[in-house]
Amino acid sequence: MTARGKLLVVAVGVAGALSLLSVADAKGFRRYLSLRQDVDSLQQRNASLAEQNEALRQEIAALRKDPAALERAVREELGYVKPGELVFHLESP
Repeated sequence: MTARGKLLVVAVGVAGALSLLSVADAKGFRRYLSLRQDVDSLQQRNASLAEQNEALRQEIAALRKDPAALERAVREELGYVKPGELVFHLESP
């Protein structure tokens, strides 16, 4: 076996040992996979929050411009009623 062949075998052995060490070490490849999963989870949560923000922006715009939307919000969220109206609270079992 030539010197170059021996060097190649040593290099492959060192690379294999480092790969095994990385997989076995808690701060190595397993940590990378855990962090990657955390990043994916946070990106999904971020997208969900962005959708909620957009819905809230649209609701704010509607409340500022549309009197019917404002009346609906006041009735639903604050429980307001017009004079002379009757309110029936229905509960299901």
